[in-house]
Amino acid sequence: MNDSSRPVWPRLQKLLLNGLWYVVVTLLALAVMVPFIWMLVTSLKGQNEVFAYPPTWIPQQPQWQNYLEVWKQAPFGRYFLNSTIVALAVTFGQLTSCVLAAFAFARMNFKGKNFMFLIFLSTTMISSQVTLVPTYLIMRSFNWIDHYQALIVPFLANAFGVFMIRQSFRAIPRELEEAAKLDGCGRFRFLVQILLPLCKPILASQALFAFMGNWNSYLWPLIVTNRDSMRTLQIGLRYFVSSEGGTQWGLYMAAAVVVSLPVILVYFLVQKTFVESMVSTGLKDI
Repeated sequence: MNDSSRPVWPRLQKLLLNGLWYVVVTLLALAVMVPFIWMLVTSLKGQNEVFAYPPTWIPQQPQWQNYLEVWKQAPFGRYFLNSTIVALAVTFGQLTSCVLAAFAFARMNFKGKNFMFLIFLSTTMISSQVTLVPTYLIMRSFNWIDHYQALIVPFLANAFGVFMIRQSFRAIPRELEEAAKLDGCGRFRFLVQILLPLCKPILASQALFAFMGNWNSYLWPLIVTNRDSMRTLQIGLRYFVSSEGGTQWGLYMAAAVVVSLPVILVYFLVQKTFVESMVSTGLKDI
């Protein structure tokens, strides 16, 4: 039977469903993009135009100098450097600790391994606010307040990252490891030269989560930093919020755009491998 003799309604129904799906996805994409576009537009407006009614999507006189004023009115360069150092150090530290712990739980045999892993995984159910005060007291006892150690060390390990990488390691066949051992490959060499290249998507996902989480961190840096030279970007944004003279919305939005750009850049750098990890990674039973 040729295509022309097939019923028209099923094909029409399929087209309608696909069209409806594309409409829904487009509306969701717009809902996500509109706030960012409005932030970008507002960053190019003067203070008077920000409150103009009706609001305008295209600035009448783009205020490009807002981006220069951001760096002049606040030590934004120092904030940017602090956030970069902290985010990169935590990302590297989390990848190192998570990979090593995941390898032990996934590929090594020792007494009580499964029980220890369940206890370790149960820590993900503890809210970070619960450990805020004890962690602060530990940092103070080490005299790390107002130092990079307080911003970096508490986040060098991540239970969810260990779980995610462990599941990826478990998906690698044991026969591959046995063949590598026959060729004289040790455990560490097998991890570095074989396992890690095969698990790039999941490592990219963990790197993205770690970078974003620490780049956008606000509460912890606010607590453990007192000196202006140790503040991070998220705290630096408060510099443009004033209850006396009013918030400088053009400068505030320009600063927010600057803060958002590194996260967007990092996402685009790992986008391909990140999507691969979401599509191809299957989580086995614990």
